[in-house]
Amino acid sequence: MNRPELADFLSRSRARLTPTDVGLPPGARRRTPGLRREEVANLAGLSVDYYARLEQARGPQPSPALLAALARALRLTEDERDHLFHLAGHEPPRGARRLTHVRPGLQLILDRLYDTPAQVISELGDVLAQNAMAAALSGDVEALPPRERNLIWRWYAVPACRSLFPAADHEHLGRSHVAQLRALHAARPTDPEVRELVERLQECSAEFREVWARHDVAVRRADRKTFLHPEVGAIELDCEVLAGAGEGQVLVVLTARPGTESAGRLELLRVIGRQRMTEPAVRAEPGTAG
Repeated sequence: MNRPELADFLSRSRARLTPTDVGLPPGARRRTPGLRREEVANLAGLSVDYYARLEQARGPQPSPALLAALARALRLTEDERDHLFHLAGHEPPRGARRLTHVRPGLQLILDRLYDTPAQVISELGDVLAQNAMAAALSGDVEALPPRERNLIWRWYAVPACRSLFPAADHEHLGRSHVAQLRALHAARPTDPEVRELVERLQECSAEFREVWARHDVAVRRADRKTFLHPEVGAIELDCEVLAGAGEGQVLVVLTARPGTESAGRLELLRVIGRQRMTEPAVRAEPGTAG
């Protein structure tokens, strides 16, 4: 681990960003250019003290998961992300593993969607990035280990996450998750990540095995979902796959129809969302909004 070079790279990467680059309000005039340390720490889900020690070349070696979070927070390109991993003494993600790094351009689009939930999801169902509204709606995915951020895994392995949806919708949503996985499994029969996820689900859930045996097939596309939020109530949202991100990633945006009660509740969620994000995510099983 090259602490001095890592510290310098983090500091320079932070200095080149503005609040608007990462979806934050401009705020008051700043004495120095770039984001503040506390802003980067918040975006990456770290303590300010921990991040400050990294920039002071006296922090412990960051884990790969932490480095991935920093790469997203600092809007690094793939080459810059790899450089960050090397400076920290880790090998960047390579080989058969599908891309988990969200491109800066797509991340910028996600940041600009400040008034409606949106997130980037891999073809396997992993939540790769989410904006503040998505975190307020269904929980902050950064609180979970990478292996636990998969929508299908959480649906069958953590049934409590289903409380976000009406019981009458559970069968449809469960079958939709499995149908997407079925289609991917057929398209990539030798993919180790696909095979591993299917095996994990079959081992942990009899319900999954039953739905898997139906052999339903589908791909992720537009849908309409009702979310049960404990503070603002039921919100009916249109789920749109608006853009292909390349490398097996899609941008999913949830919108309320103008003039509806759901639109008003979504606006209320936007107002209180920042407050909720500072509290422990006990209720919100993260990443269930895709």
